[in-house]
Amino acid sequence: MIHPLKRPLTEPLAHPSKRSLTHPPLKRPLKVAILGSTGSIGRQALDVAAAMPGRVKVVALAANCNHALLARQAREFDVGLVALADEQAAQRFNAEVRPKDPFTHAEPGSEAVASLADAGATGADLVLNALVGAVGLRVSMGAVCSGATLALANKESLVVAGELIMPLVDPGRLLPVDSEHSAIFQCLVGENRREVERIWLTASGGPFNGLTREELSSVTAEQALSHPTWRMGSKITIDSATLMNKGLEVIEAHHLFDVAYDAISVVVHPQSCVHSMVEFTDGSVKAHLGATDMRVPIQYAFSYPARWPAQAGPVDFTRLGRLDFSAPDRTVFGCFDLAVSAGRAGGTAPATLNAANEVAVAAFLGARIGFTDIERVVASVLDLASWEAVDSLEQLESIDSAARRIAENIIEIL
Repeated sequence: MIHPLKRPLTEPLAHPSKRSLTHPPLKRPLKVAILGSTGSIGRQALDVAAAMPGRVKVVALAANCNHALLARQAREFDVGLVALADEQAAQRFNAEVRPKDPFTHAEPGSEAVASLADAGATGADLVLNALVGAVGLRVSMGAVCSGATLALANKESLVVAGELIMPLVDPGRLLPVDSEHSAIFQCLVGENRREVERIWLTASGGPFNGLTREELSSVTAEQALSHPTWRMGSKITIDSATLMNKGLEVIEAHHLFDVAYDAISVVVHPQSCVHSMVEFTDGSVKAHLGATDMRVPIQYAFSYPARWPAQAGPVDFTRLGRLDFSAPDRTVFGCFDLAVSAGRAGGTAPATLNAANEVAVAAFLGARIGFTDIERVVASVLDLASWEAVDSLEQLESIDSAARRIAENIIEIL
């Protein structure tokens, strides 16, 4: 059953006396579990940890299948607790690494990865969920339920299971790592959330901003992966190109900050310097500006509520020249409205949306469908699905599996 809603994530930020609810300043290094360590976010998180040896200690690592990189990371950061979701990759890890380091053994399977989110098992103060896709749900739930602070870079956790996870989060124990949501979180520090009028999510527009639907029909995966401002993993880069990513971020913002969908607006900002903005009831707007470098929000999640010396270079505003803003073209990029509509429907609709999108993106990257077919697949799956109220993680996983099967069937006949 859905638990009664606790105080919104941002409420304690307006009350400094309640700061004890956040992870306190430590006299020892912050112990961090990085799950998804071989991906883009995970690798940048390890860059931050390497630059802060007296402040961050990595105690656990997990990945999907890149056993060779995981082995190098485990040796470099002296980590004995590791897991690989892919069982064959775990076998290769153990065959190649354990003879050299008998204290490092990779546990196999998705359950082993999720087990490293348990602060009681790892001793972690903070769990960074940098996994890609719905596989991150159990990691987020495990971290929250074990009492660790969750640094969340896996947006699917809240897109799919926000109605389950957010009621379990103690104030200050969930720190967003997405650049947009970290920006909003930082704009709300010291503010009363009841005085928030609107959240403005910025979008780069991706590599195809300004193209027509006819032009989109022939774009290649190589073109779609050439993001103009950010360097990210392949799945999120494709989501950025379709604007699905921005729709998913609207759903995530709805859950993170307890704001209505009507109070969330999206604006295309090609320079990607303004990471997001918060408008207040008196007409004031606070904007978070900074370098297009994910190490900034990652480090803030590690240091919060303090700020550590920068790992990224500063923005030179004398050379920036201009800041442009425009409305997203919803007639060309239909995935955005599909996502927002699913979020408004609530229940299991976002889980269906997310599963269909993951399958469609993988099919596009595998040259099985065209770019505009991603939207077609997701829309078809949503048309065939029926929504239910959310009552358990197991139910959502079942919905996820069913939506993936439907999406695969649709792809076969396109």
